[in-house]
Amino acid sequence: MALACGVSVANVYFPQALTPLIADGLGITPSAAAGVATVTQFGYAVGIFLLVPLGDRLPRRPLITVLLVVTACALLAAGLAPAAAPLMAAGVAVGLTTVVPQLLLPMAAGLVAPDRRGSVIGTLQGGLIGGILLARTFGGVLGEHLGWRAPYLAAAALTGLLAVVLGLALPATASATRDRYPVLLADAVRMLRTEPDLRRSALYQSTLFGAFSAAWTALALLLTGPHYRMDAQAVGVLALIGAASMCCAPAAGRWVDRRGADRVNTWCAWGVLAAAVALGAGVAGGATGLAAVGLGLLLLDVAVQCSQVANQARIFALRPEARSRLNTAYMTCSFLGGSAGSWLAIRAYALLGWTGVCALIALAAALALTARLADGRCRRGREESPSAEPLASYAGPPR
Repeated sequence: MALACGVSVANVYFPQALTPLIADGLGITPSAAAGVATVTQFGYAVGIFLLVPLGDRLPRRPLITVLLVVTACALLAAGLAPAAAPLMAAGVAVGLTTVVPQLLLPMAAGLVAPDRRGSVIGTLQGGLIGGILLARTFGGVLGEHLGWRAPYLAAAALTGLLAVVLGLALPATASATRDRYPVLLADAVRMLRTEPDLRRSALYQSTLFGAFSAAWTALALLLTGPHYRMDAQAVGVLALIGAASMCCAPAAGRWVDRRGADRVNTWCAWGVLAAAVALGAGVAGGATGLAAVGLGLLLLDVAVQCSQVANQARIFALRPEARSRLNTAYMTCSFLGGSAGSWLAIRAYALLGWTGVCALIALAAALALTARLADGRCRRGREESPSAEPLASYAGPPR
């Protein structure tokens, strides 16, 4: 399941390393080319809202297999696109159907005991992180040597192979509800209003993931611009510095099981704020500036991925029969935040350069930290105890 999460999620992220190559290949501006990554993320958010609730209604194995087949076809269309408009349309389709990780995560959470849920979510999240990291390396290196179309065509083949493997390997699961599709969609929205822990988890992650997307969307513009004058391959190689976050995600799951999700969320918000400071030094250029960018990206990757583990452990403890709908509401908010971060980063870079992008990241971290500290004041007197039942702290205030 962790491997499948990584291969699937890579389809959303490898376009971020192709921005300069797409601009040159199609004769469009770098900002317009960066829009391909933005619309793919937006399509992912829409797909999470429209398709992930079906995980509570339909058997997950055939649903996952069909989605992978459609994703492979959309990737093939993107790789053969003759102009920017068809490429963006195919990018939306890729994002729309690349929601397999968000079906696998609640599926895995339902297959283990509550006291191991954080650890298992951390393991799958480690697979997700591996896919994100290797996606940028895969896209940047392959694109630099074979052109921007090659990563799309290779991803289409890999996704088609994954459809066959998961169709044979996944366990059969029963439906959790017989509710009709409109009811499932309405439930996902209603839970944001009725479940305070879901609402605050979505707020924490949408702000931090917006910062994450802002940094990675603008990174190719920084490295290929006048400060560094590197190629797209450098963007992919630089992504490998976040490999440490693959190890931190399972550890974060264990921290959540022992110390509670709220404490991990606080650490993560401070981590993103520190990352913004380190990234800001990247305007210095040269080896010093590049080292600062590397450090900032490492802090950012670790903080955002650990925050994801904490938030999903919290929400999957709320209503076992509605895990897909809970994840729908949470991940839709998260990726809307990511899409907004990408969109704002392009405009911040055009107006203020890399310094403007770093200020945007710091603002997002400050919002998350303010929300977390305000919530902590409201919950004073109800501190999480390491000796308490794992996950008991996720249930929220008595209703």
